[in-house]
Amino acid sequence: MDGYLKKLKEAGKTTFIHIDFIDGLSNTKSAIKYIAEIWKPAGIITTRSNLIKYAKEEGLMTIQRLFLIDRNALDKGIDIAQNCKPDAIEVLPGLMPSIIDKLTTMTTLPIIAGGLISNKEDILNGLRAGALAISSGDPKLWNLDF
Repeated sequence: MDGYLKKLKEAGKTTFIHIDFIDGLSNTKSAIKYIAEIWKPAGIITTRSNLIKYAKEEGLMTIQRLFLIDRNALDKGIDIAQNCKPDAIEVLPGLMPSIIDKLTTMTTLPIIAGGLISNKEDILNGLRAGALAISSGDPKLWNLDF
């Protein structure tokens, strides 16, 4: 992990650790403390609101990841975010410009769209709808010219 983070930081990238994807790392306060002190990312991404609180205590930026499968998930996700107060919300799937637009009226938190983003048009549609940023695991989309 250290090698990847070092390369990303040297390339001028802001680094976030997606905690939910790290096998063998418990979802505890001590795990967050370890990440903050040893790996030193800018912040974390997680679906777990309790980890948002711990990360904020360690001075990390936080992104609450929400899977929006229906209206109930949308309402519950907004309630969770308002309670744990992340720095931003990542909504998945990110191919939902009308939902992104609606979210920007429901919360003042920055919206990050992710999931199923596969081309420049998907990115532009999300940004036009009001997303602050787009997240993608596809390296081909990381350094596009706009």
